[in-house]
Amino acid sequence: MIGSTAYLVTLLFASIALLILLINWKTKLHPFLALLITSAVTALAAGEEIAKIPETIAAGAGDTLGETGVVVALGAMLGRLLADSGAIQRIANLVIEHSSPKAAPWIMTGVAFIIGIPMFFEVGLVVLIPVIYAVASQLEKKTGQKKLWYLRILVPAIAALACLHGMVPPHPGPLIAVSGLDANVGMTIGLGLVCAIPTVILAGPVYARWIAPRVKLEPTADLIDQYTGARAEVDQKELRTIPVWLAFVTVLVPVVLMLVHTVVQLVAPESSFEPIAEVIGNPIIAMLAGVVFAAIALGWTSGMGGERIRSSFGDSLKSIAGVILIIGGGGAFNEVLKDSGIGDAVVGATSHLEMNLILLGWFIGILLSFATGSATVGITSATGIVAPLIGDHSGAYVSLVVIAIGSGSIGLNWVNHAGFWFVKESFGMTIGQATKTHMMVQTLVSVFGLIFAFLLSLLFV
Repeated sequence: MIGSTAYLVTLLFASIALLILLINWKTKLHPFLALLITSAVTALAAGEEIAKIPETIAAGAGDTLGETGVVVALGAMLGRLLADSGAIQRIANLVIEHSSPKAAPWIMTGVAFIIGIPMFFEVGLVVLIPVIYAVASQLEKKTGQKKLWYLRILVPAIAALACLHGMVPPHPGPLIAVSGLDANVGMTIGLGLVCAIPTVILAGPVYARWIAPRVKLEPTADLIDQYTGARAEVDQKELRTIPVWLAFVTVLVPVVLMLVHTVVQLVAPESSFEPIAEVIGNPIIAMLAGVVFAAIALGWTSGMGGERIRSSFGDSLKSIAGVILIIGGGGAFNEVLKDSGIGDAVVGATSHLEMNLILLGWFIGILLSFATGSATVGITSATGIVAPLIGDHSGAYVSLVVIAIGSGSIGLNWVNHAGFWFVKESFGMTIGQATKTHMMVQTLVSVFGLIFAFLLSLLFV
């Protein structure tokens, strides 16, 4: 009974219900504790040996923190220094002065789209969070409209970053499908961008305009201070003004380093420069280089001094310690769900479905991503199931199957995904607010990506 598909699927929904209950119960349990408790209970109910449960939880939390936690910490340090030096306000003022409030969400869409080409979702958002906060706070002052602009600016960024992360190589997910289906990388990139542009518009600024007045998000004062330096405005009067060009360069340092790796992967993957590009383009190394550059360039230009820079870095880590722990808790929950066998049960139930390959790949991708909390599991499993069925389809059609699988993997990004908790905690959302925004945006990206891939496939059947 414990190993049956019905039991495992029921366990999935029961574990999610338990997690939501613990967080929203009268005790308002901290999400980190709720995630660990739910992980332990789920592992026990799935039949995992009691002695192995702590190891599974530690492995899941450790892997996630190793991949994401360090980048988030470095991003927080970079964001705080940009705020305390006055650099981020210079960028925000430039955006506000040269655009109308209605145009600002579209500008953020374009910026996030460009940044999302080389960067993973979480890394791109880490870089953009200070800009999102600064622009949104300035728009609140300019328009006098509270609890509106944070989502108007954030939602397009989520849509663009998620879309490119899931649908367009050389991001790891799409590359797994490209390799497994023997698709053409260049053609997949081209068709992926064709599908991505309308998808991002509809799931980004269009959806943001509708949802923002209904959710009415306003982050806490501590979060606003963390990313805008609101309480440091008096101190900033003692500093020298940061040139706008230097503010932009500082933000773009990690972006450029990752973009170099992306270009080398596409143009000269076997060259002697590729190992070097892989190192400097690694998210941790790229973010570390960005922080060091910011400390030197912004510190010297503004006259902050070593003591104030160190204080800025220390304050940044205090404010995001809880976020990092919650991300680790999400990783633990993710690992338990994968080890429980839920993913294998879903694969077994769907492997014999007779469907259009684009629909089948998308369906398996989204189902397994939701079931296991891992987009990689969704893509890998969907690719393995679809690969033997490809036959003699055209190269363009195979690329569209890759795009559909990638689109499926980013949908239903909910409480068992570390990214959900990262966005929720970074903007002080409730679970309901994060569901209506982050999860819904990624699901819209997933659905629209499928629709446009399917429509294009009609030309290549």
